[in-house]
Amino acid sequence: MKKVRGVWLTNVDSDVYHSKNNIDAAIELLSKTGFNVVFPVVWNKGYTLYPSDVMEQHFGSAFKIDPLYQVPARDPLEEIVKAARKFKLKVIPWFEYGFAASAVQKIRTDGGELQEQEFGKHILDEKPNFAAVNHSGQPLIKPHPQNVGDVGFKWMNALNPEVQDFMIELMVEVLQKYDVDGIQGDDRLPAFPVEGYDQDTAKHFNQKHGKPPNTIPAGTDPKWMEFRADVLTKFLQNLCEQVRQVETNKGKKLLISMAPHPRDFGFGNYLQDTKAWLELVDMMHPQLYRKTFSEYKDLVAREVNSLSTTQIAKLSPGVLIKLGDYRIGEDPQQPANNDPNHLQKAIKLNRDKGFAGETFFFFEGLRITDTSIAEALRGTHYAINKLGDEGPDVFKIQVLLKKLNVVKYDPGEVDGIFGKKTEDAVKAFQKAQGFSPSLVDGKVGIQTLGKLGVANLTAFGNLPVPL
Repeated sequence: MKKVRGVWLTNVDSDVYHSKNNIDAAIELLSKTGFNVVFPVVWNKGYTLYPSDVMEQHFGSAFKIDPLYQVPARDPLEEIVKAARKFKLKVIPWFEYGFAASAVQKIRTDGGELQEQEFGKHILDEKPNFAAVNHSGQPLIKPHPQNVGDVGFKWMNALNPEVQDFMIELMVEVLQKYDVDGIQGDDRLPAFPVEGYDQDTAKHFNQKHGKPPNTIPAGTDPKWMEFRADVLTKFLQNLCEQVRQVETNKGKKLLISMAPHPRDFGFGNYLQDTKAWLELVDMMHPQLYRKTFSEYKDLVAREVNSLSTTQIAKLSPGVLIKLGDYRIGEDPQQPANNDPNHLQKAIKLNRDKGFAGETFFFFEGLRITDTSIAEALRGTHYAINKLGDEGPDVFKIQVLLKKLNVVKYDPGEVDGIFGKKTEDAVKAFQKAQGFSPSLVDGKVGIQTLGKLGVANLTAFGNLPVPL
């Protein structure tokens, strides 16, 4: 898809997954706001959020789906897909935990001592050969929780072919079983902490360089980093090839999406060579999570450094709109940083840089306390649709033009894609309505919608999406 107006749906700090009704309401809000793609989590804490034959084969029937959805039997992914199809939103399942097997947290006992508590430990209990170690041979946990409330991750060995095959099995399974539009990796897929060590990979390194890798300090030797990063990139290449095979079998375009760490941090800490990945994937959402616009702007500049225009056009950065008590522009911990224009400035910067759009982390930021963020998006940047846009808004515009029953206003097929024929139809309509030459631009905003008989943006959002 050319233009991305996306959002992540999570099962943490959110009630969206609690019921089908909640899912339906969330998807409807996204459609009314002007979003066109949703990234629902389907893999975290060692469980899938859909009934997985792969999980059942590897770990038994008790692990076919997250226990929360076993009684009553539910399939949250199927519920999301059905709701999204009603509103013509694309669905790209998000494999949040990636190569992280489980979550590790610090808890305080009744005696006041700190202890580690692990969620999802069944993966490595059942398959100890999947476990990753660091260069000292200890279980690989990164980041390691330091205090109560901190969360770390115990890693699988992302360099192990068996582990790689397991992850590809899960991702391909989703593509084969569900009417989805692609799959998404995360900051943990593909990824492997730089501290991570794999004996077989070290042997291959030795064969290539004539000496073992320099593992001090903790795996940061540049050649050793590059060698392991290449293994992860080859994994991604293999995943892409298998996705393309499913694509051929289904006769439907499937999007390969990645949401890695920011580029420099991602390579230095998790061996993510995202510049190379841009040659393989369809879209990328680097997680440029910053709580002030100035920090976001600085990170954007570093992210696009040395990238080509074509590569930049594949980016739709991850924008932080909620984390704990923080909501974009409103930080109760640091009120001096509050900026009511943070959201609008970030989106304008994305447009100025030539990005494909943006993806928001995460859905609850659109509606906590009120829906002001959703309303701000609908009232400004998401109010206008133009050449290259896709999604439910475009479907509605095409239907409105079709209803005029005038040949020169014919947008072509009602397909939700704002192509050249739709643009020409809009221009012809604008010209016939007496718009000044500067406003005959083929873009559909509130003025053009008014001439099409839509009173305001709320009314436009409430229009039914054609079946």
